[in-house]
Amino acid sequence: MDALKEHTIAFAGLKDGTHTFQFQLGRPFFDAAGEEEMQGGDVAVEVTMDKNPTLLVVEITAKGTLDLLCDHCNAPLAFAVEGNQTQVFRLTGEEKYDDGELVSLEAGAHSVNLTHYIYECLRLALPIRHVHPPGECDPEVVKAYERLRVQHEPTPDPRWGVLDQLKNQQP
Repeated sequence: MDALKEHTIAFAGLKDGTHTFQFQLGRPFFDAAGEEEMQGGDVAVEVTMDKNPTLLVVEITAKGTLDLLCDHCNAPLAFAVEGNQTQVFRLTGEEKYDDGELVSLEAGAHSVNLTHYIYECLRLALPIRHVHPPGECDPEVVKAYERLRVQHEPTPDPRWGVLDQLKNQQP
């Protein structure tokens, strides 16, 4: 995802301690994501940054709605999402590393861009399937599914019966 300048926090001038930042995600954020699944949304993000001389501990909390397509009927779906993520940045890093939760910043870094981490927070908050609540899918699609559904009782494979007999034999 492309870094957006509005998600850059200049920490060099901040005193040690806790600082809070607010972001409102809209169309520009989701366009920058370049992803088909998240088509838009309105998400409020609160970032709490605990700064000390060697670390930045960033807590990202996102809450709002994402515009998705229903996996069942492919109709638009306003999906409520809540996500939390912790990201730790090491400020005194001669060696570069990124193990997911701990990221080293360059020695002379004075700011950090959180666009990728906010996106990651939202992606991790989404379930694998996103569908309308029961009864709210597109009725035309539901009717088409009902017409095409094959109603039959599965007939058991006779080989399983033979295996069950072998299993139940006494030694």
